[in-house]
Amino acid sequence: MNDWIPFENATYLVEKALLVANDNTAVLLESTSIEVYTGRGGKKRLKGSGLIQNTLMVALLEDSDDLDLILDLGGEFKYLMKTPKITAGKFFLPNVKSRLRFDPIAPWKQISATEFAKRVDALKLL
Repeated sequence: MNDWIPFENATYLVEKALLVANDNTAVLLESTSIEVYTGRGGKKRLKGSGLIQNTLMVALLEDSDDLDLILDLGGEFKYLMKTPKITAGKFFLPNVKSRLRFDPIAPWKQISATEFAKRVDALKLL
C-alpha cells in the first residue's frame, strides 16, 4: 500500500494522541504533531512526536511490549497506528516529560468518529 498518507508535505498538529497497551490502559501524549515529507524515491513518509511522562510509559510497558497509537487530527481524520517504532527519553523522575518520537512500521488505519469514541471510552488512562 503506497498511498496511505492522504496529506500534503507539512507539519500537522494532532488534537488528541493516546499511547495504548493491549489491556486498554493508555497514556495521553501532549503537544503532538506529525510531519509528512517526501523520502527516497519520491515516496511519502510520516513521523511524529509528542510529550509524555516517561514513568507512565514504563507503566504501560510492564504488561505489554507492543503499544499502539490512536491519533485524532480533527474532523474525520482519526487513525490507529499499530505498534509504531517508538523512541523516548530515559529520564524517569516523577512528573518529568520528554519528547517521544514515533514512526509507523506499517500503514495506519483510518477509523470512524464512532469507533474512535468507542476506543477512547474503553481506555483506562494512567
